[in-house]
Amino acid sequence: MKKTAVVTAGTGGIGLETALGLAVAGFAVTVVGRDAGRGAGAVERINATGPAHPARFLPADLASLDQVRALARTIADDRAASGEPLTVLVNNVGAMFAERQTRGGVEASFVVNHLSPYLLTELLLPTLTAGAPSRIVNVTSGAVTVAKRAFDAVEPPGGYYGFHWYGRAKLANLAYTLDLADRLDGTGVSVFAADPGGAATTMTDGTMTDPKIVSPALRLLWPLVRRTFERSTSGPASVAARPSLAAATDERLTGRTGIVIGAQAHPVAPHRAAADPRVAEAVRRLSERHAPLAPA
Repeated sequence: MKKTAVVTAGTGGIGLETALGLAVAGFAVTVVGRDAGRGAGAVERINATGPAHPARFLPADLASLDQVRALARTIADDRAASGEPLTVLVNNVGAMFAERQTRGGVEASFVVNHLSPYLLTELLLPTLTAGAPSRIVNVTSGAVTVAKRAFDAVEPPGGYYGFHWYGRAKLANLAYTLDLADRLDGTGVSVFAADPGGAATTMTDGTMTDPKIVSPALRLLWPLVRRTFERSTSGPASVAARPSLAAATDERLTGRTGIVIGAQAHPVAPHRAAADPRVAEAVRRLSERHAPLAPA
């Protein structure tokens, strides 16, 4: 039976490299993105490799939860109509903002980095379960180590610093990933997190060079942090995609779940806060409040 994969933010960078790798591995790949022109370019590039199945593009602004819901309906309806399973879902979408922004009245970093992949995953669980064995891959980040662990509200106390708020949203998603793995254990749906490490991408070339995105205490160390950052993000996106590809395709992971695949494409220990059941419970309540499965 045909293997199918959906990659969000798959029209460039790490997402496109992930989609290319999945196509080479024999998957029929759907890439999701905001821009139809970039989507057409991604499909053309994937199809130029001579894949077993042609790629396709689905448009969606993943900063809009209404568009996430519409995307989930489209994917589920397509799978039901074709009778083909959804084998792999890669939630690759991510964004960092130098200045505080909102989407639908909710802080944008939390929407894009957690609520969007959370909602898409939850809405597609029936489809993924019907197509089991299947895999969910959520792309995480080393930025979780600088995150505040308060999840009583979308926005933590204190000033807005883009890197820290990005890390907090990624921590929420990592806690959700590990919790979801426990929830789905025994269903045939495996859940993984993939840490791409550093790569030269649009986000790293832009937002990450602004010292205002970190707290004043860390800003004092910015010259050192920036030099370290520039060394760690100099690698190509194709290398940074390897953890996601391993999580999606490595046969040694068959039957396993709840594993973080590190930047070297091998399992690593999860960040301690993400494995804390109290954090997972707080994230679950917050997610259900701000991204209900059915719109109000």
